[in-house]
Amino acid sequence: MTGTSGRIVRAGTFALVASAVGGVVLLAGEAVLARTRRYAEPELGLALRSTVGRVDAPLLRLVLLGDSAALGVGVDRVGDTVGGQLARLLAEGVGTPGGGRQVRLSSVGVSGSRSTDLATQVARALLGEHPDVAVILVGANDATGLRRPGDAAAHLGAAVRRLRAAGVRVVVGTCPDLGAVRAIAPPLRQLVGYVGRLTARAQADAVLEAGGAVVDLAAETGPVFRADAGTLCHDGYHPSADGYRVWAHALLPAVATAAAATRHG
Repeated sequence: MTGTSGRIVRAGTFALVASAVGGVVLLAGEAVLARTRRYAEPELGLALRSTVGRVDAPLLRLVLLGDSAALGVGVDRVGDTVGGQLARLLAEGVGTPGGGRQVRLSSVGVSGSRSTDLATQVARALLGEHPDVAVILVGANDATGLRRPGDAAAHLGAAVRRLRAAGVRVVVGTCPDLGAVRAIAPPLRQLVGYVGRLTARAQADAVLEAGGAVVDLAAETGPVFRADAGTLCHDGYHPSADGYRVWAHALLPAVATAAAATRHG
């Protein structure tokens, strides 16, 4: 019995090790495929800078910071980006206390950015006339790069504090639901989705402590992205116009509240 038990234990141990090694190899292979996949690129003709709304409406200067989401990678019209859709909703007065605004929209986001890149973007955003409201969309590249959530959140918190010190209201859309993307195959998708959730939690704590407002994009929009592949563009990773619309409506209440605190005649 003892010999048989020993063989069973050794066989079980070997099976577990083999399974673990096989899992690592599978994840590594999927990571290579994900990195080499062709993704949507920023539209060279898409300058995310526009003014929307009545000329006699109170002015709102809105700037976006962060990664590809802050530029609208995946669509080719300003009006389809998350910034463009937010600007239109604010101009129309949708959910906005005090009515519509004339929105001056701009972006200093850079595709592929991580939270460590926000310091440079904040400096650019504060050049010249300061924005009234800043929307930060970042975290996906931190999570897919398996960066430590606490480290990424610390950089985000520092960016929020600098903007708040300059009198800018800040709304952060935390890391979206990466478990919904089709460009990454399971089980790597589940792993990245888990790291994304940890990143989002750390981000929320850091942003609130720094004086910003938080919108949990994964919780509020993740189920929609998981159910509808049309919320992603052709690369299965970046949002489509429909996806950015879902994000814009999730962000709107917090952005509208921030905008209500600033009125320019």
